[in-house]
Amino acid sequence: MGGMTNQPTTTRSRLPHHKLIAHAVARELLQAVKDANVRDSKLNEHAMNSAKSACLNTAEGAGRVTRRDKARAFAIARGEAVEAVAAVEIAALGCVPEFFPVNVHVPVSVPGDLDE
Repeated sequence: MGGMTNQPTTTRSRLPHHKLIAHAVARELLQAVKDANVRDSKLNEHAMNSAKSACLNTAEGAGRVTRRDKARAFAIARGEAVEAVAAVEIAALGCVPEFFPVNVHVPVSVPGDLDE
């Protein structure tokens, strides 16, 4: 036992993400967000969506083949996990900032994407 996997696996868990500790932690986060029972509907939705995304992106990363693809999916999962926690923390403060960006995506340029 070591590294980033939980061993041994059962015969029914044959998918790659079932072996990842990170995926198990993401699932624990999803349960914790659900159990937090955030009353603010927008923050609850945001926290739940981010926690779900963390789970899905760890699974996606486990299924990817190249290191670059895995790293990209795992980086997104990490960001989503932090975002879910931040939403719960804001809800715990009992206040919602006037401007809370729900879906802000900053475009990232990839070499070769831009007309030069």
